[in-house]
This record gives sequence, structure tokens and C-alpha cells, in this order.
Amino acid sequence: QVQLVESGGGLVQAGGSLRLSCAASGRTIRPYVMGWFRQPPGKERDFVAAISWTGGSTLYADSVKGRTTISRDNAKNTVYLQMNSLKPEDTAVYYCAAALSPSIRGSDYDSWGQGTQVTVSS
Repeated sequence: QVQLVESGGGLVQAGGSLRLSCAASGRTIRPYVMGWFRQPPGKERDFVAAISWTGGSTLYADSVKGRTTISRDNAKNTVYLQMNSLKPEDTAVYYCAAALSPSIRGSDYDSWGQGTQVTVSS
């Protein structure tokens, strides 16, 4: 398994932006589909975005589509999540995860980071 560490979370006002990073270690992320999930307070963890091995294909949840961009730098072993026009409902712990095939289901992801908190104030 690959070890993942998220960073870049914080407190931001509604309408603001954040860029989350997910640094991998232990193995290269090249063979993996990389995804971001989030868990709002008191709710289940939900899919946010995923990116294919080469970065040529991406998938987004409807709730973030048009406001969020997932990207990856395989040379740096890092995945990013750029979030713009943030809303209070984006408040959640954001997790990075790795899977061997494309999926929006958390159960298909084998490696997970510890999460980073994003709080959007109104």
C-alpha cells in the first residue's frame, strides 16, 4: 500500500479557495487512480473527485463540479484538489485515497490518508 498525507485544509470564508495536497510515500502513485472524498460533520464519507493514472480523465461529484479541479504530479508523487467558490456545505474532513481501478465507491480504495479539515464560514 501507498502511504498518503493530506495538507492544505483550513478555515476560509464562503466564496474563497483552497488547494489541498496529498503527498504519497512508500510507493509511486503512477499505477493508482487517485481520489478525494469528504466527510461532513455527522454524515457519511462521500466521493468528491477522482483522476486516472495519467491524469487524462477526471470525475467529479455533482456537488463540486465546476468549482473543483483534481490534478496529479506523478513525478512529485502528489495529488491536488483545487476548490473554488467554497460554500459552507463544503465543510468536511477531506481524505485522499488510492485505488487500482476507477471508482466513486470508497470501498474500492485501498489506501487512505488521515484527512485534513476544511471549514467554510458563511
